[in-house]
Amino acid sequence: MIENSELEFVDTCILLYAYDKSDKNKNSQAVSLIAGLWKSGRGALSIQVLQELYVNVTKKVPNPLTASEAAHIVFDLGQWKLHRPDLENVLEAIDIHQRNQISFWDAMIVCSAKNLGCKTIWTEDLNQNQHFEGIKVQNPFSPK
Repeated sequence: MIENSELEFVDTCILLYAYDKSDKNKNSQAVSLIAGLWKSGRGALSIQVLQELYVNVTKKVPNPLTASEAAHIVFDLGQWKLHRPDLENVLEAIDIHQRNQISFWDAMIVCSAKNLGCKTIWTEDLNQNQHFEGIKVQNPFSPK
């Protein structure tokens, strides 16, 4: 059984690269990361991420998926540890947003990761190795 402190939160941008093959290098790295999280059982995300993924993968990538294909992906990823934000979480994200001077939507990601007890957030939308609320930001595309 995976402890919450071992969970790793994946932001929408990373998932998009896994399902959009227009950038072969980032696609390969994202697919590898996602496959590893599936295998380890450490993958975590939020309803926000699933919503953003659906919209972006069906409308905003060079080769959009069909609604049916995207729904299948959303269903599968919904099997991961999933945070369902409520009003209290929105208010908490507002505090995170103001305290850290990050976008509200990034603050919602941080809030969800925090509430799931994650140790890592995988994203390219925040700076590599930053810490928010005790969670380390990792960018799978940053040079090692």
